[in-house]
Amino acid sequence: MKALAIFGLALFLSACHPKDEKTARELTGGDAERGRELVASYRCGACHQVPGIDGATGLVGPPLGNIADRMVLAGRLQNTPDNMIRWIREPQKVKSGTAMLNLNVTEPDARDITAFLYELKN
Repeated sequence: MKALAIFGLALFLSACHPKDEKTARELTGGDAERGRELVASYRCGACHQVPGIDGATGLVGPPLGNIADRMVLAGRLQNTPDNMIRWIREPQKVKSGTAMLNLNVTEPDARDITAFLYELKN
């Protein structure tokens, strides 16, 4: 029964994750192109590998390519746009002691970053 529930959740999530900019925008309310610029300006690549961002070769956090295909964020949150926005904005509140820094990302910026990450591929 548990395996069936996990399979159902995986199927649901794979159907919900965007594969293009339009879908990412619809799900997140964000602007993926602006999100790309913000990922660079917040220097996310200092800790993460981010495809398409020059110099984003960090090895502290996980690589962010295909993050939309992951089921869980921060080891505890279901991968949804709202949860990703929350994680980007308040990582220490989500998972105390995480290496992810609180960069004081605004809600609109987090929404745009989420749109970018949701369409990101390796």
